Amino acid sequence: MGYNNFGGFGGANLNNLMRQAQKMQEDMSKAKQELEESEFSSSVGGGMVEVKMMGNRTLKSITINPQVVDPEDVEMLEDLIVSAVNDALGQINRKEKENMPNIPGMM
Repeated sequence: MGYNNFGGFGGANLNNLMRQAQKMQEDMSKAKQELEESEFSSSVGGGMVEVKMMGNRTLKSITINPQVVDPEDVEMLEDLIVSAVNDALGQINRKEKENMPNIPGMM
């Protein structure tokens, strides 16, 4: 008994599966490129610190309001920067999960 008569794994079905896999790979590649080219920003501390990151997780800029620069409280500024960067990274991660197909072993 050949594969054509067993469980529908004939040549036409195999070709269809191959086309679907290729399209899925193209869609994933496109989604990844779009994500990497997107810009994400996060503002914390009432706008005192703002960061901009690209979807490929490259830090593009940090803007610090001079009012938050206090030589007596550098730790607060450091915390705001960490918070803003982590928030932007979280945005990228959420967008990545939204846009990338859920394929076991692919993420």
